[in-house]
Amino acid sequence: MPQISIEQLSHDWHALQGCASPAARECIEQLAFTHQKNLASHFYTEMLKDEAASALLTHEQVRVRLHHSMSQWIAEVFSTATQEQLAQRVARQIKIGEVHARIDVPVHLVLRGARSLKRGLGALLDQALVDDHALQLQAYAYGQAVIDIAMEIMSQAYSRSHDRSARAQEAYRLHAVAQDMSAERERQRAAVLDWENRLMFELAMGLPAPHLPRMGASEFGLWFRHKGAHAFRGTSETSLILETMDLIDERLLPSLDEDADAPTRLQQLRALHEHTQTIAFHLDALFEQNRELDAGRDVLTRLLNRKFLPVVLRREIDYCRERHANFALLSLDVDHFKQINDRFGHEGGDLVLQQLAVILSSACRAGDYTFRLGGEEFLLLLVDIDEARALALAERLRAQVEKEPFRLPGDCREQVTVSIGVAMHNGHPDYEYTVRQSDQALYAAKNGGRNRVERAAG
Repeated sequence: MPQISIEQLSHDWHALQGCASPAARECIEQLAFTHQKNLASHFYTEMLKDEAASALLTHEQVRVRLHHSMSQWIAEVFSTATQEQLAQRVARQIKIGEVHARIDVPVHLVLRGARSLKRGLGALLDQALVDDHALQLQAYAYGQAVIDIAMEIMSQAYSRSHDRSARAQEAYRLHAVAQDMSAERERQRAAVLDWENRLMFELAMGLPAPHLPRMGASEFGLWFRHKGAHAFRGTSETSLILETMDLIDERLLPSLDEDADAPTRLQQLRALHEHTQTIAFHLDALFEQNRELDAGRDVLTRLLNRKFLPVVLRREIDYCRERHANFALLSLDVDHFKQINDRFGHEGGDLVLQQLAVILSSACRAGDYTFRLGGEEFLLLLVDIDEARALALAERLRAQVEKEPFRLPGDCREQVTVSIGVAMHNGHPDYEYTVRQSDQALYAAKNGGRNRVERAAG
């Protein structure tokens, strides 16, 4: 898809202004400025009638900020501007379209809001120009044209961003199923068996049903819900594994009766074992179907690449919305990394990054994600976790890195430290918000003396 030409669009907008009479432009500009808050309220009232919009706009901060931003947008978009100012205005419409795509606001909702905005402007013009029908028609035509060109620009930006996202999602899906298939297959089979063995041990020890380990919270369960189900999406085996996990956790385990007679108890355990074997069988089938796929990782660290971050974060936000779960982001940066490169060369810096990647990967659970964002910057996404556990893991990571003797060229050993910023997802639909929160917490850790963990404010 070709690039969006800001120059051409600003020229079109300027021509649109030139076609309208000064009186029509002035009338629309004054009405929009005077009634911007009421028009913004009208816009969002219409949008919230749709269930899809309601789910996205329930976050209190989103509602407050969007209403304020919409009021400003209404006042700005109808104001007369120079060619240079219009270029800046076009760039803002592009950014808005990209944000809509990022948080997955359906285009039809935005267009519905635009239609309601046109009706609102028409009603205001009816009241303001009741005795001047000709000017009323001119002003209304101009107001409609302004809304249309703004929507056109947003839609172009939305479409481009959405296409990029779709390509990235498919690339990530292929990547996720292709990473060392044989090793991953054995790792997950072992994780299923490990959960079953732990369950049988806890049953033998007399642990009551409510406290038995759930499969969904096991290493395998976290991996499959947050990675495997996406990698193998669209297959019947994936649906069957998810359904069987829910059956085990929600029906079979809660129904276990420690006072049941021996035959009943044996029947319950046999059912659990059979369902566990069913999961293992379907898991083998999934890996067998996809063994031909191949894809790469970050060449140096073998961690996920930055390009997959939007895909993963969007899915985690959807997962949290559906299951009322939570996740944490840990932004991590190697302290004084330039000094390491200066002293030991890039070979030394690369060795530090590779060893750090191993530490980070080992500290994470199967369902968590570890990214190398570039240079010495890393990001960890911890799934199904609360703030206390996220902060505790971040502190353990910091301490582990500090005590690890990093190997460097010339048989040298060097102490390395990291600064970490922690941010919890708080329901905001735009993943960039949480990323910025973790980045700001990281900056606070760096500014506070480095080799420390800071949590995001608010």
